[in-house]
Amino acid sequence: MIEKEFWEFLERRGKTDMMSGSTATGDVAMDAVGKFISGHVLLPKDYDNLTEEEIEAIGDLLFQKNIEQRTKEAILILLAHQISDIALTILTRFNLNPDKALMYFARCALDESLMWNE
Repeated sequence: MIEKEFWEFLERRGKTDMMSGSTATGDVAMDAVGKFISGHVLLPKDYDNLTEEEIEAIGDLLFQKNIEQRTKEAILILLAHQISDIALTILTRFNLNPDKALMYFARCALDESLMWNE
């Protein structure tokens, strides 16, 4: 899967009905948490119905060069909502060496994934 295909994949599935917003605090960690919560508007309607193959293909994008930060954010949010050992493994692996700008965002995704996969 390439980045363009990921966005087409999300578009085909439709968006969930959700209201979102955030307030910038000036604190990097808190702002990342707010951005993570706001990013939930990107979840497709059937976000909880991905195949293992889709999860793997989407997760592979996190480790590719030249993938935009907003794409990685959308992927992190989507993977965080999967009840899947594969998604949890991908998020754990990404958190071992996250992009500097995504350090707190990635941690939020991993924490949410751990909650869903209890």
